[in-house]
Amino acid sequence: MGLNKKTVRDIDVKGKRVLVRCDFNVPLDGSTITDDRRITGALPTIEYLVDEGAIVILASHLGRPKGVTPEFTLQPVATRLTELLGKQVPLLPDCIGGDVKNLIDLAEPGDVLLLENVRFHPEEEKNDPEFAARLAALAEIYVNDAFGTAHRAHASTEGVAHILPGVAGFLIQKEIEYLGQAVEDPRKPFIAIMGGSKVKDKIALIDNLLPKVDRLLVGGGMVFTFLKAQGFEIGKSLLDESSLEYAGRLLAEHPDKIALPVDIVVSETLSPDAKTTVVTVDKIPAGTIGADIGPASQALFSEIIKSSGTALWNGPMGVFEMLPFESGTRAVAQALADSDCLSIVGGGDSAAAVEKFGLAERMSHVSTGGGASLEFLEGRELPGIAALQDKG
Repeated sequence: MGLNKKTVRDIDVKGKRVLVRCDFNVPLDGSTITDDRRITGALPTIEYLVDEGAIVILASHLGRPKGVTPEFTLQPVATRLTELLGKQVPLLPDCIGGDVKNLIDLAEPGDVLLLENVRFHPEEEKNDPEFAARLAALAEIYVNDAFGTAHRAHASTEGVAHILPGVAGFLIQKEIEYLGQAVEDPRKPFIAIMGGSKVKDKIALIDNLLPKVDRLLVGGGMVFTFLKAQGFEIGKSLLDESSLEYAGRLLAEHPDKIALPVDIVVSETLSPDAKTTVVTVDKIPAGTIGADIGPASQALFSEIIKSSGTALWNGPMGVFEMLPFESGTRAVAQALADSDCLSIVGGGDSAAAVEKFGLAERMSHVSTGGGASLEFLEGRELPGIAALQDKG
């Protein structure tokens, strides 16, 4: 399934002022960017617009500021963009208003300017029509390339697209093509690997994917709700009480599709220096917490991954942030890296994990959107993409 929306290639941008919504919500340590993947992800669209002679006006949010907060300034992003593009990218004093408009009027084709954090204005998240109109007044064309916020109907992600002709950037196009192919036309066998803590957070995703997948591999904290539904002791492990009946029904209706772990790493505490034991799933001691899938499960999951045609991964296998409990998540990442399958990592914690293990480059696609990729894979329409112009 391709993107049925116009992209930057479908319009003439020469000499035009183009407002590009990017996702520059990068992690910072003081004013130092600790991971610039979101900035590098936007470069193909920015460089294309520069080459085509557009005046490029970039917009983004950063963090959750309450009003104008100096620690949430986009200055570090402007500095990094200047380095990456090899040309000066000035940060404008605001994202709307006369001063900003005057500075944009002085810009030449090929120039790139960055607006200050759109969330300094509370009207942004309210999708306030007047605020959207003031943003739109800065440009003649709107490009959305912020997949990570495409599931939110905010002024700069959705409102502006009802005023200016709106098209998709290359990052959004790539996201929809990879995620869409996984769901609509996967190379078989198609497997989904699902982790994370609560079953209820993944019900919509499971319901949308289960009819399409050949196998569903379940790891992470959500495993224990499935084990409990089978009548096993789970000790002090995470239990999503509200989803017990759902988990039991899935196991009864799809016994051949759902692959659960066969062994679990347990510990009395969740700490970086915890002592761990491996037990089979039917022998979890009462006082312990399950925190990762065990070695036999890692081998089982790796075998299934290696024989798949398409593998979609959403959610870690355990508490991978702590050394004693990272090996299940690492094993899945490694199996995906070593496999010939189309490997798609659905953003969020899974994306952080492949990055941590240095395996991101070996995946077919690592999504830049956590919530957005999840909603897309659940089959929901993303407002920031729905508002763009249709092809044809």
